[in-house]
Amino acid sequence: MSLKENSIHKIDSNERRIVAMNKYDYLVVGAGLFGATFAYEAKKKGKTCLVIDKRDHIAGNIYTKNVHDINVHVYGAHIFHTSDKKIWDYVNQFAEFNNYINAPIAAYHDETYNLPFNMNTFSRMWNIRTPQEAKAKIEEQRAEYVTEMKKKRGIPADAEFEPQNLEEQALSLAGRDVYEKLIKGYTEKQWGRPCTELPAFIIKRLPFRFTYNNNYFNDRYQGIPEGGYTQIIEKMLAGIDVRTGEDFFKVVGRDEPTPKENVGQAPATAESESIAAEDFPDDELIINPHAGVLSDGTQILFDKILFTGQIDQYYDYQFGPLEYRSVRFETEELDTDNYQGNAVVNYTAKEVPFTRIIEHKHFEYGTQPTTIISREYSSEWTPGVEPYYPVNNDKNNALYQQYEELASKEDDVIFGGRLGLYKYYDMDKDLMAALEVVEREL
Repeated sequence: MSLKENSIHKIDSNERRIVAMNKYDYLVVGAGLFGATFAYEAKKKGKTCLVIDKRDHIAGNIYTKNVHDINVHVYGAHIFHTSDKKIWDYVNQFAEFNNYINAPIAAYHDETYNLPFNMNTFSRMWNIRTPQEAKAKIEEQRAEYVTEMKKKRGIPADAEFEPQNLEEQALSLAGRDVYEKLIKGYTEKQWGRPCTELPAFIIKRLPFRFTYNNNYFNDRYQGIPEGGYTQIIEKMLAGIDVRTGEDFFKVVGRDEPTPKENVGQAPATAESESIAAEDFPDDELIINPHAGVLSDGTQILFDKILFTGQIDQYYDYQFGPLEYRSVRFETEELDTDNYQGNAVVNYTAKEVPFTRIIEHKHFEYGTQPTTIISREYSSEWTPGVEPYYPVNNDKNNALYQQYEELASKEDDVIFGGRLGLYKYYDMDKDLMAALEVVEREL
Protein backbone atom coordinates (compact mmCIF):
# COMPACT_ATOMS: atom_id res chain seq x y z
CA MET A 1 0.00 0.00 0.00
CA SER A 2 3.02 2.28 0.12
CA LEU A 3 2.44 3.59 -3.41
CA LYS A 4 -0.64 3.77 -5.55
CA GLU A 5 -1.48 0.27 -6.73
CA ASN A 6 -4.32 1.01 -9.10
CA SER A 7 -3.29 4.08 -11.09
CA ILE A 8 -4.59 3.78 -14.63
CA HIS A 9 -2.71 5.40 -17.49
CA LYS A 10 -3.11 5.38 -21.24
CA ILE A 11 -0.34 3.61 -23.13
CA ASP A 12 0.81 3.83 -26.70
CA SER A 13 -0.60 0.82 -28.55
CA ASN A 14 2.48 0.43 -30.77
CA GLU A 15 5.33 0.85 -28.31
CA ARG A 16 3.31 -0.42 -25.31
CA ARG A 17 4.73 2.21 -23.01
CA ILE A 18 3.14 4.51 -20.46
CA VAL A 19 2.21 7.93 -21.73
CA ALA A 20 2.45 10.56 -19.00
CA MET A 21 2.85 14.32 -19.11
CA ASN A 22 5.72 14.37 -16.59
CA LYS A 23 8.19 11.81 -15.27
CA TYR A 24 10.24 12.47 -12.13
CA ASP A 25 12.87 10.71 -10.10
CA TYR A 26 11.22 11.90 -6.86
CA LEU A 27 7.82 13.05 -5.74
CA VAL A 28 8.62 15.29 -2.76
CA VAL A 29 5.62 15.65 -0.46
CA GLY A 30 5.98 18.86 1.53
CA ALA A 31 7.58 22.14 0.46
CA GLY A 32 9.04 22.94 3.88
CA LEU A 33 12.71 23.11 4.83
CA PHE A 34 13.29 19.34 4.73
CA GLY A 35 11.60 18.72 1.39
CA ALA A 36 13.06 21.82 -0.26
CA THR A 37 16.59 20.97 0.89
CA PHE A 38 16.30 17.47 -0.53
CA ALA A 39 14.91 18.73 -3.84
CA TYR A 40 17.63 21.38 -4.11
CA GLU A 41 20.42 18.88 -3.57
CA ALA A 42 18.75 16.31 -5.86
CA LYS A 43 18.62 18.86 -8.68
CA LYS A 44 22.32 19.58 -8.23
CA LYS A 45 22.98 15.87 -8.74
CA GLY A 46 20.94 15.74 -11.92
CA LYS A 47 17.76 14.27 -10.44
CA THR A 48 14.28 15.53 -11.24
CA CYS A 49 11.73 16.31 -8.53
CA LEU A 50 8.13 17.36 -8.33
CA VAL A 51 7.45 19.10 -5.02
CA ILE A 52 3.83 19.20 -3.86
CA ASP A 53 2.26 20.75 -0.79
CA LYS A 54 -1.28 20.69 0.53
CA ARG A 55 -1.07 24.32 1.58
CA ASP A 56 -1.37 27.17 -0.91
CA HIS A 57 2.21 28.29 -0.33
CA ILE A 58 5.72 26.92 -0.01
CA ALA A 59 8.05 27.02 3.06
CA GLY A 60 5.89 25.00 5.47
CA ASN A 61 5.90 26.30 9.02
CA ILE A 62 8.77 28.71 8.38
CA TYR A 63 6.63 30.60 5.87
CA THR A 64 6.88 34.36 6.29
CA LYS A 65 4.51 36.80 4.62
CA ASN A 66 5.28 40.46 4.03
CA VAL A 67 2.45 42.62 5.34
CA HIS A 68 2.95 46.41 5.20
CA ASP A 69 6.72 45.88 5.05
CA ILE A 70 6.69 43.60 8.13
CA ASN A 71 7.75 39.97 7.66
CA VAL A 72 5.13 38.04 9.60
CA HIS A 73 6.08 34.58 10.91
CA VAL A 74 2.70 33.11 9.99
CA TYR A 75 3.16 29.85 11.92
CA GLY A 76 4.99 31.19 14.94
CA ALA A 77 8.42 32.56 15.74
CA HIS A 78 11.40 30.88 14.07
CA ILE A 79 14.91 31.87 15.11
CA PHE A 80 17.70 30.07 13.29
CA HIS A 81 20.45 28.98 15.65
CA THR A 82 23.20 26.40 15.43
CA SER A 83 26.68 25.54 16.67
CA ASP A 84 27.57 23.82 13.40
CA LYS A 85 29.49 26.19 11.13
CA LYS A 86 28.82 24.02 8.06
CA ILE A 87 25.08 24.30 8.60
CA TRP A 88 25.37 28.05 9.25
CA ASP A 89 27.37 28.54 6.06
CA TYR A 90 24.94 26.35 4.14
CA VAL A 91 21.82 28.34 5.06
CA ASN A 92 23.61 31.65 4.57
CA GLN A 93 23.99 30.95 0.86
CA PHE A 94 20.25 31.56 0.51
CA ALA A 95 19.83 34.70 2.64
CA GLU A 96 21.70 37.28 4.64
CA PHE A 97 21.06 36.87 8.36
CA ASN A 98 20.93 39.70 10.86
CA ASN A 99 22.37 39.54 14.38
CA TYR A 100 19.06 38.98 16.20
CA ILE A 101 19.48 37.39 19.64
CA ASN A 102 16.53 35.55 21.15
CA ALA A 103 15.87 37.08 24.57
CA PRO A 104 12.23 36.41 25.47
CA ILE A 105 10.38 38.02 28.35
CA ALA A 106 8.01 36.24 30.75
CA ALA A 107 4.95 38.12 31.96
CA TYR A 108 3.36 36.83 35.16
CA HIS A 109 0.39 39.03 36.06
CA ASP A 110 1.97 42.48 36.56
CA GLU A 111 5.53 41.14 36.92
CA THR A 112 8.08 40.68 34.12
CA TYR A 113 11.10 38.38 34.09
CA ASN A 114 13.92 37.60 31.70
CA LEU A 115 14.25 34.20 30.10
CA PRO A 116 16.04 31.86 30.25
CA PHE A 117 16.39 31.71 34.05
CA ASN A 118 19.43 33.86 34.76
CA MET A 119 20.69 36.46 37.20
CA ASN A 120 18.35 39.10 35.77
CA THR A 121 15.46 36.72 36.52
CA PHE A 122 16.62 35.95 40.05
CA SER A 123 17.47 39.56 40.86
CA ARG A 124 13.98 40.66 39.84
CA MET A 125 12.30 37.80 41.71
CA TRP A 126 14.18 37.99 45.02
CA ASN A 127 15.87 41.41 45.03
CA ILE A 128 19.32 39.85 45.15
CA ARG A 129 22.52 40.61 43.25
CA THR A 130 25.09 37.80 43.39
CA PRO A 131 25.13 34.24 42.02
CA GLN A 132 25.80 32.93 45.53
CA GLU A 133 22.58 34.52 46.80
CA ALA A 134 20.60 33.06 43.88
CA LYS A 135 22.01 29.56 44.36
CA ALA A 136 21.29 29.69 48.08
CA LYS A 137 17.69 30.77 47.49
CA ILE A 138 17.04 28.02 44.96
CA GLU A 139 18.64 25.39 47.19
CA GLU A 140 16.65 26.58 50.20
CA GLN A 141 13.31 26.23 48.40
CA ARG A 142 14.28 23.03 46.65
CA ALA A 143 15.45 21.33 49.87
CA GLU A 144 12.35 22.51 51.74
CA TYR A 145 10.07 20.90 49.16
CA VAL A 146 11.99 17.61 48.97
CA THR A 147 12.06 17.32 52.78
CA GLU A 148 8.32 17.97 52.92
CA MET A 149 7.60 15.31 50.27
CA LYS A 150 9.80 12.70 51.94
CA LYS A 151 7.91 13.16 55.22
CA LYS A 152 4.60 12.97 53.40
CA ARG A 153 5.51 9.68 51.74
CA GLY A 154 7.46 8.17 54.62
CA ILE A 155 10.75 8.21 52.71
CA PRO A 156 13.93 8.15 54.83
CA ALA A 157 15.73 11.49 54.95
CA ASP A 158 18.89 10.02 53.41
CA ALA A 159 17.04 8.22 50.62
CA GLU A 160 16.71 9.50 47.04
CA PHE A 161 13.51 11.37 46.18
CA GLU A 162 11.97 10.16 42.89
CA PRO A 163 9.54 12.71 41.38
CA GLN A 164 6.36 11.06 40.10
CA ASN A 165 5.16 13.84 37.80
CA LEU A 166 6.30 17.08 36.20
CA GLU A 167 5.21 19.25 39.13
CA GLU A 168 7.28 17.24 41.57
CA GLN A 169 10.23 17.25 39.20
CA ALA A 170 10.14 21.02 38.71
CA LEU A 171 9.66 21.80 42.40
CA SER A 172 12.50 19.50 43.38
CA LEU A 173 14.79 21.24 40.87
CA ALA A 174 13.74 24.89 41.14
CA GLY A 175 11.73 25.48 44.28
CA ARG A 176 8.31 27.07 44.59
CA ASP A 177 8.84 30.64 43.32
CA VAL A 178 10.32 29.77 39.93
CA TYR A 179 7.84 26.93 39.48
CA GLU A 180 4.72 28.90 40.37
CA LYS A 181 5.58 32.02 38.41
CA LEU A 182 7.46 30.77 35.36
CA ILE A 183 6.79 27.07 34.81
CA LYS A 184 3.41 25.87 36.06
CA GLY A 185 0.86 27.93 34.12
CA TYR A 186 2.81 28.07 30.87
CA THR A 187 3.44 24.31 30.86
CA GLU A 188 -0.19 23.47 31.61
CA LYS A 189 -1.34 25.67 28.74
CA GLN A 190 1.17 24.10 26.37
CA TRP A 191 0.20 20.53 27.21
CA GLY A 192 -3.47 21.05 27.99
CA ARG A 193 -3.39 19.22 31.33
CA PRO A 194 -2.22 19.80 34.92
CA CYS A 195 1.47 19.41 35.70
CA THR A 196 0.53 16.68 38.16
CA GLU A 197 -0.70 14.63 35.18
CA LEU A 198 2.39 15.18 33.04
CA PRO A 199 5.38 12.81 33.22
CA ALA A 200 8.46 13.95 35.11
CA PHE A 201 10.82 13.26 32.20
CA ILE A 202 9.49 16.27 30.26
CA ILE A 203 11.72 18.38 32.50
CA LYS A 204 14.94 16.42 32.89
CA ARG A 205 16.79 19.51 34.06
CA LEU A 206 16.29 23.25 34.24
CA PRO A 207 18.79 25.57 32.55
CA PHE A 208 19.77 27.91 35.39
CA ARG A 209 22.37 30.47 34.38
CA PHE A 210 24.08 32.39 37.10
CA THR A 211 25.19 35.21 34.79
CA TYR A 212 23.44 38.36 33.63
CA ASN A 213 22.95 37.01 30.11
CA ASN A 214 19.53 36.98 28.44
CA ASN A 215 20.55 35.06 25.30
CA TYR A 216 18.15 32.12 25.21
CA PHE A 217 20.42 29.92 23.10
CA ASN A 218 23.97 28.79 23.73
CA ASP A 219 24.68 28.27 20.04
CA ARG A 220 27.54 30.08 18.36
CA TYR A 221 25.47 31.23 15.37
CA GLN A 222 22.06 32.87 15.53
CA GLY A 223 19.90 35.23 13.53
CA ILE A 224 16.86 35.97 11.37
CA PRO A 225 17.08 36.14 7.55
CA GLU A 226 16.67 39.72 6.42
CA GLY A 227 13.53 39.62 4.30
CA GLY A 228 12.04 36.53 5.95
CA TYR A 229 12.34 32.77 5.53
CA THR A 230 10.20 32.26 2.43
CA GLN A 231 12.97 33.58 0.19
CA ILE A 232 15.23 30.72 1.33
CA ILE A 233 12.78 28.09 0.13
CA GLU A 234 12.11 30.05 -3.08
CA LYS A 235 15.81 29.95 -3.91
CA MET A 236 16.08 26.27 -3.03
CA LEU A 237 13.17 25.42 -5.31
CA ALA A 238 14.20 27.63 -8.23
CA GLY A 239 14.06 25.60 -11.45
CA ILE A 240 12.18 22.74 -9.76
CA ASP A 241 8.56 21.85 -10.53
CA VAL A 242 6.40 22.89 -7.57
CA ARG A 243 2.66 22.51 -7.14
CA THR A 244 0.89 23.92 -4.08
CA GLY A 245 -2.68 23.12 -3.11
CA GLU A 246 -2.08 19.44 -3.93
CA ASP A 247 -3.18 16.76 -1.47
CA PHE A 248 -0.83 13.78 -1.70
CA PHE A 249 -3.55 11.25 -0.96
CA LYS A 250 -5.72 12.60 -3.77
CA VAL A 251 -2.77 12.75 -6.14
CA VAL A 252 -1.99 9.06 -5.70
CA GLY A 253 -5.63 8.05 -5.66
CA ARG A 254 -6.10 7.18 -2.00
CA ASP A 255 -8.92 8.32 0.25
CA GLU A 256 -7.40 10.64 2.83
CA PRO A 257 -7.08 8.56 6.01
CA THR A 258 -8.75 9.70 9.21
CA PRO A 259 -8.25 8.08 12.63
CA LYS A 260 -11.96 7.51 13.30
CA GLU A 261 -12.56 5.58 10.09
CA ASN A 262 -9.30 3.72 9.67
CA VAL A 263 -7.86 2.80 13.05
CA GLY A 264 -7.53 -0.97 13.32
CA GLN A 265 -8.55 -1.57 9.72
CA ALA A 266 -6.46 -2.92 6.89
CA PRO A 267 -5.06 -0.18 4.65
CA ALA A 268 -7.21 0.57 1.64
CA THR A 269 -6.61 2.19 -1.73
CA ALA A 270 -9.07 4.00 -3.91
CA GLU A 271 -9.15 4.66 -7.61
CA SER A 272 -8.29 8.16 -8.74
CA GLU A 273 -11.32 10.29 -9.38
CA SER A 274 -9.52 11.95 -12.27
CA ILE A 275 -9.05 8.79 -14.34
CA ALA A 276 -11.43 5.85 -14.24
CA ALA A 277 -11.01 2.38 -15.76
CA GLU A 278 -13.92 2.84 -18.13
CA ASP A 279 -12.21 5.82 -19.72
CA PHE A 280 -10.02 3.54 -21.83
CA PRO A 281 -10.48 0.22 -23.65
CA ASP A 282 -9.07 -2.81 -21.80
CA ASP A 283 -6.08 -3.12 -24.11
CA GLU A 284 -5.01 0.43 -23.31
CA LEU A 285 -4.83 0.07 -19.54
CA ILE A 286 -1.81 -0.40 -17.35
CA ILE A 287 -1.56 -0.40 -13.56
CA ASN A 288 1.42 1.53 -12.23
CA PRO A 289 2.30 1.91 -8.53
CA HIS A 290 4.56 4.91 -9.23
CA ALA A 291 1.97 7.24 -10.70
CA GLY A 292 -0.48 9.94 -9.80
CA VAL A 293 -2.79 12.62 -11.10
CA LEU A 294 -2.62 16.28 -10.10
CA SER A 295 -5.73 18.34 -9.43
CA ASP A 296 -5.76 19.74 -12.98
CA GLY A 297 -5.63 16.25 -14.49
CA THR A 298 -1.90 16.25 -15.21
CA GLN A 299 -0.53 12.70 -15.03
CA ILE A 300 2.79 12.16 -13.29
CA LEU A 301 5.18 9.26 -12.91
CA PHE A 302 7.90 9.01 -10.28
CA ASP A 303 10.43 6.50 -9.05
CA LYS A 304 10.39 7.33 -5.35
CA ILE A 305 8.56 9.41 -2.75
CA LEU A 306 10.05 11.66 -0.10
CA PHE A 307 7.21 12.03 2.40
CA THR A 308 7.30 14.72 5.10
CA GLY A 309 3.70 14.41 6.26
CA GLN A 310 2.37 12.37 9.19
CA ILE A 311 3.77 8.86 9.09
CA ASP A 312 0.73 7.45 10.91
CA GLN A 313 -1.60 9.03 8.36
CA TYR A 314 0.47 7.60 5.52
CA TYR A 315 -0.14 4.13 6.93
CA ASP A 316 -3.87 4.76 7.41
CA TYR A 317 -3.47 4.92 11.21
CA GLN A 318 -3.44 1.13 11.21
CA PHE A 319 -1.77 0.95 14.64
CA GLY A 320 -3.70 3.93 15.96
CA PRO A 321 -3.05 7.70 15.69
CA LEU A 322 0.04 9.31 17.14
CA GLU A 323 -0.57 12.31 19.39
CA TYR A 324 0.42 15.85 18.52
CA ARG A 325 -0.02 19.30 19.96
CA SER A 326 -1.27 22.08 17.73
CA VAL A 327 -1.15 25.88 17.86
CA ARG A 328 -3.77 28.43 16.88
CA PHE A 329 -2.75 31.97 15.96
CA GLU A 330 -4.65 35.24 16.28
CA THR A 331 -2.85 37.89 14.26
CA GLU A 332 -3.72 41.57 14.08
CA GLU A 333 -2.21 44.84 12.97
CA LEU A 334 -2.16 47.62 15.57
CA ASP A 335 -1.95 51.35 15.08
CA THR A 336 1.18 51.76 17.19
CA ASP A 337 4.85 51.58 16.34
CA ASN A 338 5.71 49.37 19.34
CA TYR A 339 3.28 47.14 21.24
CA GLN A 340 5.38 45.19 23.75
CA GLY A 341 9.00 46.22 23.24
CA ASN A 342 10.21 42.69 22.51
CA ALA A 343 9.73 40.09 19.78
CA VAL A 344 8.61 37.36 22.18
CA VAL A 345 6.70 37.68 25.45
CA ASN A 346 5.57 34.50 27.21
CA TYR A 347 2.47 34.71 29.40
CA THR A 348 3.07 32.28 32.24
CA ALA A 349 -0.10 32.76 34.28
CA LYS A 350 -2.66 30.06 33.56
CA GLU A 351 -5.49 32.62 33.69
CA VAL A 352 -4.20 34.16 30.44
CA PRO A 353 -5.50 31.85 27.69
CA PHE A 354 -2.65 32.31 25.21
CA THR A 355 0.92 31.16 25.75
CA ARG A 356 2.76 34.06 24.17
CA ILE A 357 2.57 37.13 21.95
CA ILE A 358 4.92 37.61 19.02
CA GLU A 359 5.60 41.14 17.74
CA HIS A 360 7.02 40.38 14.33
CA LYS A 361 8.75 43.65 13.44
CA HIS A 362 11.25 43.25 16.30
CA PHE A 363 12.83 40.19 14.64
CA GLU A 364 14.28 42.54 12.04
CA TYR A 365 14.50 45.71 14.15
CA GLY A 366 11.62 47.30 12.23
CA THR A 367 10.72 50.97 12.50
CA GLN A 368 7.38 50.84 10.65
CA PRO A 369 4.62 53.18 11.93
CA THR A 370 2.32 50.23 12.73
CA THR A 371 2.96 46.80 14.19
CA ILE A 372 1.65 43.24 13.80
CA ILE A 373 1.25 40.85 16.71
CA SER A 374 0.24 37.19 16.96
CA ARG A 375 -1.24 35.53 20.02
CA GLU A 376 -0.54 31.81 20.27
CA TYR A 377 -2.99 29.31 21.75
CA SER A 378 -1.87 25.74 22.37
CA SER A 379 -4.40 22.95 21.74
CA GLU A 380 -4.83 19.23 21.27
CA TRP A 381 -4.43 18.04 17.70
CA THR A 382 -7.50 16.75 15.89
CA PRO A 383 -7.82 15.60 12.25
CA GLY A 384 -8.02 18.55 9.89
CA VAL A 385 -5.89 20.73 12.18
CA GLU A 386 -2.19 21.29 11.52
CA PRO A 387 -0.05 19.14 13.85
CA TYR A 388 2.93 21.02 15.30
CA TYR A 389 4.64 19.12 18.10
CA PRO A 390 4.95 15.35 18.48
CA VAL A 391 4.06 14.16 21.97
CA ASN A 392 7.16 12.06 22.51
CA ASN A 393 6.14 10.19 25.64
CA ASP A 394 6.68 6.47 26.14
CA LYS A 395 3.29 5.49 24.72
CA ASN A 396 3.67 7.48 21.51
CA ASN A 397 7.30 6.57 21.00
CA ALA A 398 6.38 2.89 21.22
CA LEU A 399 3.58 3.43 18.71
CA TYR A 400 5.94 5.28 16.38
CA GLN A 401 8.33 2.33 16.48
CA GLN A 402 5.62 0.21 14.86
CA TYR A 403 5.26 2.69 12.03
CA GLU A 404 9.02 3.03 11.74
CA GLU A 405 9.25 -0.73 11.28
CA LEU A 406 6.89 -0.48 8.31
CA ALA A 407 8.90 2.42 6.92
CA SER A 408 12.15 0.45 7.17
CA LYS A 409 10.75 -2.10 4.71
CA GLU A 410 10.03 0.50 2.04
CA ASP A 411 12.22 0.55 -1.04
CA ASP A 412 10.62 3.52 -2.73
CA VAL A 413 9.42 5.75 0.11
CA ILE A 414 11.63 7.95 2.31
CA PHE A 415 10.22 9.63 5.41
CA GLY A 416 11.56 12.91 6.74
CA GLY A 417 10.80 15.99 8.81
CA ARG A 418 9.16 16.33 12.20
CA LEU A 419 5.96 14.58 11.10
CA GLY A 420 7.54 11.88 8.98
CA LEU A 421 10.06 11.00 11.70
CA TYR A 422 7.80 11.94 14.64
CA LYS A 423 10.47 14.09 16.23
CA TYR A 424 10.60 17.78 17.03
CA TYR A 425 13.44 19.45 15.15
CA ASP A 426 14.96 22.87 15.47
CA MET A 427 15.62 24.25 11.99
CA ASP A 428 19.32 23.43 12.00
CA LYS A 429 18.63 19.82 13.01
CA ASP A 430 15.93 19.56 10.35
CA LEU A 431 18.44 20.80 7.79
CA MET A 432 21.06 18.34 9.05
CA ALA A 433 18.60 15.46 8.83
CA ALA A 434 17.69 16.38 5.25
CA LEU A 435 21.35 16.53 4.23
CA GLU A 436 21.92 13.13 5.86
CA VAL A 437 19.15 11.68 3.70
CA VAL A 438 20.76 13.32 0.67
CA GLU A 439 24.08 11.69 1.58
CA ARG A 440 22.49 8.23 1.88
CA GLU A 441 20.11 8.48 -1.06
CA LEU A 442 21.95 10.47 -3.70
